[in-house]
Amino acid sequence: MPVDATEPGLDGSGTEPGRTTGRLYGVGLGPGDPELVTVKAARLVERADVIAYHSARHGRSVARTIAEPYLRDGQIEEALTYPVTTEKPEHPDGYRAEIEEFYAASAARLAAHLDAGRDVVVLCEGDPFFYGSYMHMHKRLAGRYPTEVVPGVTSVSAAAAVLGRPLVERDEILTVLPGTLPTEVLAERLTATDSAAIMKLGRTFGNVRAALAQAGRLDEAWYVERATTDRQQSARLAEVDPATVPYFSLALLPSRVHERTRAELAGVDSPTVPATEPVPVAPDGLGEVVVVGLGPAGREWCTPQAQDALAAADDLVGYGPYLDRVPANSRQRRHASDNRVEAERAEFALDLARRGRRVAVVSSGDPGVFAMAAAVLEVASEPKWTDIPVRVLPGLTAAQAVASRVGAPLGHDYCVLSLSDRLKPWDIIAKRLSAAAEADLVIAIYNPGSKSRTWQVAAAKELLLAHRSPETPVVLGRDVGGSGERVRVVRLADLDPADVDMRTLLLVGSSTTRVVTRNSADPVVFTPRRYPA
Repeated sequence: MPVDATEPGLDGSGTEPGRTTGRLYGVGLGPGDPELVTVKAARLVERADVIAYHSARHGRSVARTIAEPYLRDGQIEEALTYPVTTEKPEHPDGYRAEIEEFYAASAARLAAHLDAGRDVVVLCEGDPFFYGSYMHMHKRLAGRYPTEVVPGVTSVSAAAAVLGRPLVERDEILTVLPGTLPTEVLAERLTATDSAAIMKLGRTFGNVRAALAQAGRLDEAWYVERATTDRQQSARLAEVDPATVPYFSLALLPSRVHERTRAELAGVDSPTVPATEPVPVAPDGLGEVVVVGLGPAGREWCTPQAQDALAAADDLVGYGPYLDRVPANSRQRRHASDNRVEAERAEFALDLARRGRRVAVVSSGDPGVFAMAAAVLEVASEPKWTDIPVRVLPGLTAAQAVASRVGAPLGHDYCVLSLSDRLKPWDIIAKRLSAAAEADLVIAIYNPGSKSRTWQVAAAKELLLAHRSPETPVVLGRDVGGSGERVRVVRLADLDPADVDMRTLLLVGSSTTRVVTRNSADPVVFTPRRYPA
């Protein structure tokens, strides 16, 4: 291979004129195929005085195997063998202390060669600055010696090429994640991004698979092992046996836009992206409004279908505190508003959709229960908006969440009623509450009180006592699923309006609702399915 004698460190003397120390090179070798090593990387490897590479205790180095065709006789090799990888550390201060001592000792070994005027090439599979071992030498030596880093083809790029699926298209965002993150964190990041690559599988594969399922994206995920080598494997991730997954593998969520548009051009449904998912811009120039139920609290209460719609949206519209529950995504625009402007919010969302935007209107709980679905559909039924597509995605209701905390108080017939008289007169509320109480229905009461509505709970209690025993169990559930969760069971006679606010939901039992104590101190509440004759 011809050599440019003017390149620093390659004049055959080991150092460039006037330089007394050697030069440090961090050389990326690509994902595994020696033919994917760059011309510059090959030249540096061939001409180096010292070749350094990391390995586990078994002594085999992936980086050295890739570089082997470019090595020459007479080169000094420095095998930097990790003292611990997955084994239990022997250092009294644990893994981090042991690995830091190893990096310090390895840097000292390389520094000795550099001080002697020898050029040192540190081999690195993939790219040196992409989860590469070289970076630990770089931070210890780059400030003391002339240094150059040669980029390499990453495993992420290689995996996309192996699958024949682009990573990103148009304005999509790619997120790279280590599989070592907790499952909940991974799921949250996967929900908020378009495309993703998850590195460092092996023992983490089970958690990664669980995170993909939690984020509603398992069907989109692909698995690639040892990309571009003679041991290369690829498959849909859901079909992979966790016991067979090595460290040198990754999970990939390729471009959704590419998958959809490819399927559209072929005239078929996308096999990995649900056919119901809105396209970026419809052929007629219209977008779509999807009204999404977030559930009563955190992401774990939100359905995969809802999470998928949130991830696909261009714009998020909703009451500020509800929008705050959706993970931030810099690709999306967020439009927060006050809780009392539902019609204006609906019209704003529909106008965005008319301009070709995919809009998610968020609601707490289920959007069809005292929430935004009715408001959006009411405005969308006006003649000027009837051409805008509108979908409603259900969510777990607050009543269901509170009921689950105590057992099954909604196990028989029940009704759902709001005590708010902001949109309907109190006499209608009173009539309906009395009718439900007389009919012996379990009653889920939403919006029982607020700072400006302080008397309704006491009035409702009197109406209920006219038809129900003072012993009737009442469940008070506040902020279920949130940091301020509080759930109590009291007798109807003991219901104190001062304990009820806007974030509290009441479940009033029927004549058959029972409260029992089992093996714990907390009571269990249920309404039997069989009604007395």
